[in-house]
Amino acid sequence: MKRLMIICACVLFGLAVRADADVTVTVDPGKPWIGYMNVFELPENGGAYLWGSPWGTADLRAWFSGDKLNLAPNSINDPSSYWYTPSGGPGSTGNKTMDANFYVEDASLPGEYVIFKGEILSNTLVQPYTAQAFIKEFSADYSTWTSATWDLEPGPFEISLQTSPGTHVQYGFETIGPCVWITDAASKGTVTLKSETSSGGET
Repeated sequence: MKRLMIICACVLFGLAVRADADVTVTVDPGKPWIGYMNVFELPENGGAYLWGSPWGTADLRAWFSGDKLNLAPNSINDPSSYWYTPSGGPGSTGNKTMDANFYVEDASLPGEYVIFKGEILSNTLVQPYTAQAFIKEFSADYSTWTSATWDLEPGPFEISLQTSPGTHVQYGFETIGPCVWITDAASKGTVTLKSETSSGGET
């Protein structure tokens, strides 16, 4: 009987440790946000993945202003027909799908149960533009990943993912759709979220 009681105590202790290890992250402007762009052909041109590379966060059209985070469709300041049809200028049509990733990669998160939460204040994006919150866990070589996502409709959001040691964990936002000439960008809409300074790690 005594041995059984010790085993039960260990199980309960393990559950307590699991609860204490949950880590909550927020839309915190003080974190080191990173930009990464993935570029695809338009769906009508086959939708193939073309390339991806790090971008400055301002080039993603993702920015903090006061107590808000704003996400908007990407604009390329290059009139080449690679980016626009027939070429760049007011009223032109984007010729590539831009998957703009604005995120934090935190080396302390692998192995934790990660909770990402915040509040979407508004979403005025027009079709075909979309935006999501995400937590992504990549393998050690970034070749495979799993994710949890949330479509950015007005109201609170909360997503979670149990992660494993030795991986790469990112949380943030994706804004996806054709590139748009900057003078036409306002007509495509914006997502606005409330920013919040993290209260400090584990919960």
